[in-house]
Amino acid sequence: MGRSRVTLADVARRAGLSKTAASMVLNGREGTRLSAEAHQRVFAAAEELGYRPNIAARSLRTRKTATIAFVSDIVATTRFAGELIRGAVDAARERDHVLLITETQGDATFERYAIEAMLDRQVDGVIYAAMATRRLSVPPAILNGPVVLLNATSTDDLPRVLPDDEQAGRTAAGTLLAHGHHDRIAIIGRHQLKEEDPEVSLAATARLTGIRDALGAAGVRPLTEVASAEWQPEHGYAAMRTLLRRSVRPSAVICMNDRLAFGVYQALGEAGLTVPHDISVISFDDDPIAAWLRPGLSTVALPHEQMGRRAVELLLDGADNRPVMVPMRLRRRMSVARLAPGPEAPRPRPGAEPAGPPATADDPTAVVTPDPPGPAGRTADPVA
Repeated sequence: MGRSRVTLADVARRAGLSKTAASMVLNGREGTRLSAEAHQRVFAAAEELGYRPNIAARSLRTRKTATIAFVSDIVATTRFAGELIRGAVDAARERDHVLLITETQGDATFERYAIEAMLDRQVDGVIYAAMATRRLSVPPAILNGPVVLLNATSTDDLPRVLPDDEQAGRTAAGTLLAHGHHDRIAIIGRHQLKEEDPEVSLAATARLTGIRDALGAAGVRPLTEVASAEWQPEHGYAAMRTLLRRSVRPSAVICMNDRLAFGVYQALGEAGLTVPHDISVISFDDDPIAAWLRPGLSTVALPHEQMGRRAVELLLDGADNRPVMVPMRLRRRMSVARLAPGPEAPRPRPGAEPAGPPATADDPTAVVTPDPPGPAGRTADPVA
């Protein structure tokens, strides 16, 4: 038969004090008029007996359970946004809170069940998160208590934490401009649905706006903008092959995410061209594979860990409903070089263009070269 739970009365008896006095000491109440020696006796008794406070009883008094619900679509099971959870877990632990995580996989019925289960546990608040930055419909059941949206917006006036994708677009374009690229910058990854439907994506429009703002401020227009069916390596591969068939080859390419850039690397390699000597490449997200490419891919990183942390802070501290935009930092690697003055670079020889099928996302050799072990360091670009 298991040991019975140690109670506050047991601690008080061991310390030789009343239950009320022991409770005041353990809860950090000031003005108890108890001696330092009495405080030490209480803490020693609690440690010796292995006393743990009754959270259920405490929550009845304080109306707090020190728990936070983290409800998402597919954040927990994707490698692209798991840092959102890491940041939230760390921030919650620092504030003596526990994060209760549930994932709905986009199933509305299960989401209702999961949210009800969380609310039944009387969580102190809810972080409602999305894997891809987009507009969500917030379940009415969670609107009666504290809520923070993470990587998402809604039509409800709620606190929200978002990556600053628009400024990231300015950073990417500004990096190329600073390296002398002006007249021959191409954009890969235009996508009508992502740009027009905020329930699909908020990042596409924001990044494109930032890119165009930076180029426009410098009096520059993109050489061309290539549409992609999706933002996957095979689509970046196909888009780059299209660009290489043009009479004027770009000196630099901005990819709307890293996965497109992986395909661009493959297409350039098969055409006998090198990054960044022939064409510079910059993108967004800082996918873990970006550092393993050769040369390492310069990319504007999604600040997922900082976003998760900030969401917990807003939930526990309270905030107004203005959006919190978390900066996206440039990871300088080796894929951007200064454009040397001179005539336009020639097109690759026709025989150098690959005749095989596009690389797929399932083929790791399509995007990672077997160079020396270890990721490429986050060093300054050539001639940075």
